[in-house]
Amino acid sequence: MASSEITLEAVPSIGEVSPEDWDACANPGRALNENSCNEHGLGISSGLPGNSLGLLKSGYNPFVSHAFLSAVEKSGSATIRTGWGPRHLVAKIDGRVAGIVPCYLKSHSQGEYVFDRGWADAYERAGGRYYPKLQVSVPFTPATGPRLLVRDGVDRERITEALASGLVALCGVSKASSVHVTFAREAEWKLLAQHGFLQRTDQQFHWHNEGFTTFDDFLATLNSRHRKSIKRERRDALAAGITIHWLTGKDITEDAWDAFFDFYMETGSRKWGRPYLTREFFSLVGETMSQDVLLVMARRNNRWIAGAINFIGSDTLFGRNWGAVEHHPFLHFEVCYYQAIDFAIKRGLTHVEAGAQGEHKIARGYLPRTTHSAHFIADPGLRRAIDDYLKRERAYVAEAGRELAELGPFRKGIDEAP
Repeated sequence: MASSEITLEAVPSIGEVSPEDWDACANPGRALNENSCNEHGLGISSGLPGNSLGLLKSGYNPFVSHAFLSAVEKSGSATIRTGWGPRHLVAKIDGRVAGIVPCYLKSHSQGEYVFDRGWADAYERAGGRYYPKLQVSVPFTPATGPRLLVRDGVDRERITEALASGLVALCGVSKASSVHVTFAREAEWKLLAQHGFLQRTDQQFHWHNEGFTTFDDFLATLNSRHRKSIKRERRDALAAGITIHWLTGKDITEDAWDAFFDFYMETGSRKWGRPYLTREFFSLVGETMSQDVLLVMARRNNRWIAGAINFIGSDTLFGRNWGAVEHHPFLHFEVCYYQAIDFAIKRGLTHVEAGAQGEHKIARGYLPRTTHSAHFIADPGLRRAIDDYLKRERAYVAEAGRELAELGPFRKGIDEAP
């Protein structure tokens, strides 16, 4: 019996796809995760069966959920006006949504964290037109996650191949110079290479939970110098009478969002000139997915003075934005890194991803991890130049990762007693 035909279309808004259909593709294992427990009572989030492409079903990722991406669009943060025009690629079989790619037609290279401005400048100096381009990503979010989203109960390989080919076709139809799939999973990265996408790597710094039950268990794995330094930093961060509070779910009030938005604007304005997310974004996230949000807030003299927003996946805590209206020594490390580790240990989460950049994270137990992006370049000349560049860049990233890992704070011999 012949297989049903796959149809592809690009929709200009996430509102064109129902939350149920979108989430069935974005997080197909969530129902299983919520209803299945292992012997410790923890939801099963990984190790689910895959296929010959190695495209395993992933655990719950909050960033590709309908709630998160809808909040980004409805709040006016990612729209045509801001240079993020939605062009979500939707695959259907017999009229039923079978796969999705979150995709945007972009008029600039801001808010991506995988930098291609040099490519754009070189191409335009040579007389080319780099923008618009297609960006497959979660806007303003440098966190690895699924990008080729496929629901359960369909031919996963067939839909995935159709989505990858569809991106190349959409590039031509949109008259875009290129397609950029950023912070993809490694298996998707390898698959896209088979469809003519160039492979790029970079690195972030992530913390891994080795089955710790307390923060002190983690400290015991560090060498003496770093262990003492972290204890001192945590003590000094709170020396001015500062208290730390975890807010999630119904504990996150509009007053808390107001305070956090002030922090976000203050830090964002100093670092990159124009913060990307609007105030409405945070309210929408609070309305639709507050159980997936952790606000780590610092308080002094009965007012909030600093905070960090984190999103909670099935096995990972994703640190996103930080800000402060009072600046105290080591408070940034306490709120963003140490409190995240503490929360992950208490929740039984396996990883903490603390966002882009930051070699200073190594001394705090966050080690280098490779990130992956794939790039389809339509112009043959530009493609050859970028391909040559990326070969050298990948070698550099790999070597830098090895060298940075050697700088880790962990004990390397039995002579270093905890």
